[in-house]
Amino acid sequence: MKPFRTHTGRVAPLDRVNVDTDQIIPKQFLKRIERTGFGEFLFHDWRHTPDGKPNNSFVLNHPRYKDASVLVVGKNFGCGSSREHAVWAISDYGFRAVIGSSFADIYANNSTKNGLLNVQLREEEADELLRRAQAHANYQITVDLEQCKVYDDHGFAATFVIDDFVRRCLLDGLDDIGLTLKHESDIAKFESKHPAPWTSRK
Repeated sequence: MKPFRTHTGRVAPLDRVNVDTDQIIPKQFLKRIERTGFGEFLFHDWRHTPDGKPNNSFVLNHPRYKDASVLVVGKNFGCGSSREHAVWAISDYGFRAVIGSSFADIYANNSTKNGLLNVQLREEEADELLRRAQAHANYQITVDLEQCKVYDDHGFAATFVIDDFVRRCLLDGLDDIGLTLKHESDIAKFESKHPAPWTSRK
């Protein structure tokens, strides 16, 4: 995974609550087996009208939010099914962090495994960021995982709490495979002393 330490980026506000994974990436796009290529389908049913044309009223279709890399959301984001594709779509679209007041557990766990940082703030703090992103063109914010802080250039600053193990994995860019490979030499030594059963039979 790409390590996450400090990121400054344009903010896109998704002022909706209870956004579930089927809305993040609809089921008809789950046929791919790769982790890439899902970004173009992120929030597909909201980004498009029923006849397939861009929905100009949806936030991500506004030119002012083009190239946004921080998504601010309403409470209970990522609820619904356990599809990991939701995180793949968010990351592939270009978001490095999602800020909100609460996240669904399975979605949050999937995010950790894929290097996407979820920043949980108090509800009034998340609401203030939504307001600022809507009020100011090209609004940017800095997410500092090393200091566990979120701040902008207009006086907003907040701290957040994150599990220390999750924080360390994100800082170092380690998924489950990466964590295992940190012990590669120990694993090799063990394997050399314990040959597989099928190689030791006569």
